[in-house]
Amino acid sequence: MVEIERKFLVDNPAQAILYARHSFQIFQGYISNDPARTVRLRIGQGKGFLTIKGASSPEGTTRLEWEQEIPLADAKALMPLCLPGLIQKTRHHVFDRQQLFEVDVFEGALAGLVIAEIELKNPEDKIQLPAWISKEVTGDKRYYNSHLAVHGMPS
Repeated sequence: MVEIERKFLVDNPAQAILYARHSFQIFQGYISNDPARTVRLRIGQGKGFLTIKGASSPEGTTRLEWEQEIPLADAKALMPLCLPGLIQKTRHHVFDRQQLFEVDVFEGALAGLVIAEIELKNPEDKIQLPAWISKEVTGDKRYYNSHLAVHGMPS
């Protein structure tokens, strides 16, 4: 139930995606974007998911997360309840040096934004960064999907 992850901007998406083992579209919206208890609805790979996330730790690496798969029909029926600002992106699973990076290529109003996330077992785990990563944005709330949905592209 504890999510530990770090986020990075990708400055060479073509190079990152070249090594993708699996790619799929994601559509997601937020029923609540309160930073203390974000409630997300997601559709991807023919499935629906309801996710509740707690507040992030001060450094932004750790937070409580509960996720439950729900029937796709239910997810589609609930989507109109989401706040304005749906997110569309293609997620690519990219392995680099035996590390799994989830590379999200955003679409629509967020086109041009590409973020790589890596989930860790411990906040202190060492990461070997691929050449296509530019800047770490872990803890920068402007790059949280719930923030992007409301405020758009970070300036």
